[in-house]
Amino acid sequence: MATTVEQRRHLATAIPGPRSQALQSRKLAAVSAGVGTGMPVYVERAGGGILVDVDGNQLIDFGSGIAVTTVGASAPRVVEAVKRQVEDFTHTCFMVTPYEEYVAVCEKLALLTPGDHKKRSALFNSGAEAVENAVKVARVFTGRTAVVAFDHAYHGRTNLTMALTAKSMPYKHGFGPFAGEVYRAPMAYPYRWTGDRERTAEEAFEAFATQVHAQVGEQNVAAVIIEPIQGEGGFIVPPAGWLRRVAQWCREHGILLIADEIQTGFCRTGEWFACDHEGVVPDLITTAKGIAGGLPLAAVTGRAEVMDAVHAGGLGGTYGGNPIACAAALAAMETMEVDDLRGRARAIEKLFLGRLQQLAEKFDVIGDIRGRGAMLAIELVKGRGDTTPNPELTAALNKYCHAHGLVTLTCGTYGNVFRFLPPLSISDELLSEGLDILEQAFVANA
Repeated sequence: MATTVEQRRHLATAIPGPRSQALQSRKLAAVSAGVGTGMPVYVERAGGGILVDVDGNQLIDFGSGIAVTTVGASAPRVVEAVKRQVEDFTHTCFMVTPYEEYVAVCEKLALLTPGDHKKRSALFNSGAEAVENAVKVARVFTGRTAVVAFDHAYHGRTNLTMALTAKSMPYKHGFGPFAGEVYRAPMAYPYRWTGDRERTAEEAFEAFATQVHAQVGEQNVAAVIIEPIQGEGGFIVPPAGWLRRVAQWCREHGILLIADEIQTGFCRTGEWFACDHEGVVPDLITTAKGIAGGLPLAAVTGRAEVMDAVHAGGLGGTYGGNPIACAAALAAMETMEVDDLRGRARAIEKLFLGRLQQLAEKFDVIGDIRGRGAMLAIELVKGRGDTTPNPELTAALNKYCHAHGLVTLTCGTYGNVFRFLPPLSISDELLSEGLDILEQAFVANA
């Protein structure tokens, strides 16, 4: 996965530098204030594990554009595939005059997604769009209307996906009313489970099943939607067995299980999809983010009989499955296979966990370490034995990392989770240097 970007951190100016500050002033004058900026450095080149900004600073990337540039921000196969496709044509609209690249992506998804049943796919532009269409498919197939989502869930910013999303600020506040027939159930969150933590899987499943039975009625539920590892909610990994029990319950009641693998998919967790860790085969799976090496593409893939239940013309969109994005996706998936990025994610996990555990021994504000593959997180609290969320420290650590050339992200319902999503093309040396900066941030702030 060669890149022309030099793979080293370098700070030529303070962060942000003068050119980035000038661009930020232009942004404030021209872009809606509703579009936030977590780290106002303006990137002009990127590759491997490095982002180069307009001031010549070279930053270590622990965010991957929120799990998008899994293969790197300028992966050679993706670059070449995009160049070839742009020279051929940029758009025709698949619903008007189709093209092979769309079909090839759907064929590849049928091979890679969990289960050996016959599958069909439809392509879209964003994760939220994929989720919204998965719900449409489920409602048509089942003839039911209710959808069950979970505490701490994040599924998007459209009206329906905001209804599915649990967190108010900044995603839902002031934007209602939201779509109806959406219900919320308790999530199996081991670190914050209020019952017997050793029995979180059993107790959380019983709470979920009891609540749905009482408040919704199984016969009214079209689908249960779940992130196998919750993303924005705090990289919450449910305990072993919980997801399998939910899947079995869905089958027993004729309810479709939608796996939202938008952040977890495409080698991010050390398997092609996070469901693979649990041996769970969903009825429908939504994908986006890492699918196309940074280009906008999303998909709904599901059982053939489910996907084919929708009438002709019921799914689609002008740009859905754009040929350039499809070419990029095929090249990205080839890169994942040829370069064994599943194995690389597992290696990153091993390196990270060792260092994070050492940090937890030194700093009692690290309440929990969790995640899989290159999707890892630490939850920050007030101290050992005190699980009160500590968003103030989380923000301070994030600020320190940014100032020292490390691109980091936070998340969590309570704003107290540090999440790590490095590109799988990053070197061990850059990972170690980034973790050194994180440790220095703790020394300076904890």
